[in-house]
Amino acid sequence: MESNRFAIILSGLLLTPAMPAVWGGWAVVTVEELPDHVVGGHPIQLTFTVRQHGVSPMNGLKPTVELKFRGSETQVSATPAREPGQYSATVTLPRAGHWNITINSGFNQSRATLLPVTASDSGTPAPVVSEADRGRQLFVAKGCVSCHLHSQFKNADVETAGPDLSNRRYPVEVLRQVMAPRGGASSTRKMPDLQL
Repeated sequence: MESNRFAIILSGLLLTPAMPAVWGGWAVVTVEELPDHVVGGHPIQLTFTVRQHGVSPMNGLKPTVELKFRGSETQVSATPAREPGQYSATVTLPRAGHWNITINSGFNQSRATLLPVTASDSGTPAPVVSEADRGRQLFVAKGCVSCHLHSQFKNADVETAGPDLSNRRYPVEVLRQVMAPRGGASSTRKMPDLQL
């Protein structure tokens, strides 16, 4: 009797349509073009791709982009763009300051919070971004932080699919080989093609 009840509960769980979405795991958000400089009050186009497990582009999602600065918060909806799994949102940082931008993928709890983006007043010279700072921004915006641990980034949502990169340095040619598109993953590493 007890085993029959367990079998009925188990079969009910297996037939519940919501379960595969929960089991479907996580997604990587990859920003296409990260602006170096934003002028407050001027719109920019933020285009990004959502890939399940960093591999399969995901269509049919309803992503949103959250903008936060000193207690003010704005949310913008993203719409499908040209490529599979690609979405775009027109974003305006209303005033100068350091803005936190979070892209909610629309798939489970997967999201990407970019490093703060600086908006300046119109007519103010664009700030100079060092190569090291640009590298940190790209590490987050290109989704690296979704799969790789790094001591400079505290990310509780990381899925450790790749090695810890905290103390690793690679020559440019090695990075090109590892990140080169090869039909979904590179031959030397099991890294998905994020079109980097």
